[in-house]
Amino acid sequence: MKHWITGAAAALSIGLSPNASTAETIRVTLQLPETHSLGVNWNDFADIIEEKSGGELKVQLFPSAQLFKDKEVPGAVGSGAVEAGSAFIGRFAGSVPAVDVVSIPFIFGSEEHIRAAVAPGSDLRKTIDNAILDETNNKVLWWQAFGRNIYLNNGAAIQTPADIADKKVRTYGKVHGWTVQALGGAPTLMSGSKQFLAYQQGAVDVGMTGASAVKSRKLHEVMDHMTLTFDSAIEFIAVINNDFYEGLSAEHKRIIDAAAIEVEKKLREEIYAQEAAIVEEMKSNMTVVDLTGDQRSKWVEATSGVVDRFIEETGETGASAVAAVKAAMTN
Repeated sequence: MKHWITGAAAALSIGLSPNASTAETIRVTLQLPETHSLGVNWNDFADIIEEKSGGELKVQLFPSAQLFKDKEVPGAVGSGAVEAGSAFIGRFAGSVPAVDVVSIPFIFGSEEHIRAAVAPGSDLRKTIDNAILDETNNKVLWWQAFGRNIYLNNGAAIQTPADIADKKVRTYGKVHGWTVQALGGAPTLMSGSKQFLAYQQGAVDVGMTGASAVKSRKLHEVMDHMTLTFDSAIEFIAVINNDFYEGLSAEHKRIIDAAAIEVEKKLREEIYAQEAAIVEEMKSNMTVVDLTGDQRSKWVEATSGVVDRFIEETGETGASAVAAVKAAMTN
């Protein structure tokens, strides 16, 4: 509760009342710039629902964490301090630990495997989306593909698991911390917006993030090397306050649900092409290391115990989530 109160104060400071909402306007909090793929994704959604509703539904986007930080989104949306928003899926792990299944290193064998496992209507989605709603009052509208995890550093480029040993590593979730520990490093949980200064000032030795953030946050200006481990999927989720959603007319719900399906598909189709293009672009700014098959096998071996730790700590729900991901690979 205290987290969203802080954000509510910020909202008031720019002339908004966090509780003065109408059924026609959906205020959206986003920690990333509007030009980022997630910002574009929300604007695509806005265009669709405004057109289909004849202007009866509108979206007001507040990018770059103007209202709430990423970690505050579950509480802010769930409480109704803001109608909707995006957050890294790991921000819901405190209430629904199973969401961190997508962060288990190398649980996905390929891009196609990710697509199958997180597709709308999949066993994994049904489990996680319903649990988030039940526990947080956040209704999941759609999942927002962000790309895959990479490592950044200065000095000698990271190539093997041993290169992480004894290094202080920026992480953005609990399971990522376990991964760093398995590699012999020291995890430091840090929000995305703090990365640039942390890398510039040497507060950490190594960074974890997605390729799109290297460009949008200009991390190539403070880090020399990017290592394409692609060891886990980075997924954000677009959520809406369930009480607000349930208060809408059946027609407006239908419009929102249809738009969510459309923009989720569009973003997922685009994101990996964008990821590849950004990696190629960054080659003129920094060293890009693409792991060989032998190198990747060593990373897989070094982090193989993380899935067992995940199941042990999350119990039956976590085990079911892992099983759902693995089943998607064979379907």
